[in-house]
Amino acid sequence: MSTELTEDQVMIAETARAFAYERLRPHASRWEDEGLDRAVLKELGALGFAGIYVGEEYGGSGLTRLDAALIFEQLSRGDIATAAFLSIHNMCSWMIDSFASDEQRAHWLPKLTSMEKIASYCLTEPGSGSDAAALRTSAKADGNAHYVINGSKAFISGAGFSDLYVLMCRTGDESAKGVSTVLVEDGTKGLSFGKAEDKMGWRAQPTAIVNFEDCRVPVENRIGPEGEGFKYAMRGLDGGRLNIAACALGGAQDALDRALAYVKERKQFGKRIADFQNTQFTLADMETELSAARALLHTAARKLDAKSADATKYCAMAKRFVTDTAFKVADQALQLHGGYGYLADYEVERIVRDLRVHRILEGTNEIMRVIVSREMLKA
Repeated sequence: MSTELTEDQVMIAETARAFAYERLRPHASRWEDEGLDRAVLKELGALGFAGIYVGEEYGGSGLTRLDAALIFEQLSRGDIATAAFLSIHNMCSWMIDSFASDEQRAHWLPKLTSMEKIASYCLTEPGSGSDAAALRTSAKADGNAHYVINGSKAFISGAGFSDLYVLMCRTGDESAKGVSTVLVEDGTKGLSFGKAEDKMGWRAQPTAIVNFEDCRVPVENRIGPEGEGFKYAMRGLDGGRLNIAACALGGAQDALDRALAYVKERKQFGKRIADFQNTQFTLADMETELSAARALLHTAARKLDAKSADATKYCAMAKRFVTDTAFKVADQALQLHGGYGYLADYEVERIVRDLRVHRILEGTNEIMRVIVSREMLKA
C-alpha cells in the first residue's frame, strides 16, 4: 500500500479489506446464483461505505475520492460485483447531496447512507450508450405539479431491486441542455422492469431494462433546475470512473493473490511451478503492472479531490489504464492455474468474467482515449 497514505487512510483501507475477507469473499460464488445480500449491504452502510463522500450532516462519511478508491479496491478483493454495485449507489447519494434541495437531502440521504434505501443510476438507454446526450426518455409537464415520464433505460444495475431510481430524462429540447434529473421511487405507477439480463459477469447484481409508461411523479422530485441533468451526470462520471477502476484493481489483486498461492503449491516436472523462471517473470510483471495502475489511480483521485484543471483527463487515463491492466493480470492469473483456472471452484474465472465489463461501463475505454486526446489537443 502507498507510503503516501495518511494513518486514517491506511485504517480505512484495512477496515474495508477485513470486511471483504470476512463478509464478502466467502460468499461471492454463492451470490452469483442467489443475488445481492441486503443484510450485507446494510452492514456496509453501518461502516459508512454507502455515503462515502456525502456530508456528515445526513449520515455520510465526508471522505475524499482517494478514500473511496481505497475502499472500493479493498472491497473488490472480496467480491467485485457487490463492490461495484455499492459504487453506483454512492454515485446516486453524491448526486443528491451535491445538487438536491435541503428538503430532498434531509428526506433521502439518511436512508441512503444507512442503506435502508438503495439507489440505482439511470442514464444509458437502448439507443444511447456512449452518446448519452442523445437520450430519449421524456418527462413532460402535466400542469405545474407533475411530470409524466415515458421511455426506457438499459443495463441498469439494481433494476427491480433498488428503492430509488435517479433518472436522467428529457424535459426540454433535443440538446444536452434539455436533460433534467428526476427521482422515481419504486412502486410508482407506470414503473416496470424487463427480465433480468443473463450476463457474463457481475452476476450477483440484477441488471435489467427500466421502463417508464405514463409514469407520473411530482415536480418536487426533480433535482435542481430543469436542464441541468446532463451536467450533473457528467460531473458524476469522473468519480464513477475512478471507482470502477478501483474495483478492477482490487479484483485483479485478488486474482494475483490466488495465483501466487497456487504456484507455490502446484508441482510439475518434480518442482513447484513457482520455481520456473517463466512463472517468476510473469508474477513480476503482474505485480509491477498493478503497482503502476494503483499509482495512476491515486494520482487521478488526488487531482479530482483538488479540483485540478486536468482532473477529467487523469480520471479517463486511470479508468482506461487500470481496467485494461486489471483484466490482463486476471487473465494471466487464470493461465497460471492451467486447466484448474477454468473451473468455478478456483474462482479466478469469476474474477475474469467480472472484470471484463469494467472496460465498457462508465464510458468505454475507446471513449476514454477520445477524452484524453481531446484534452491533449486543447493545449
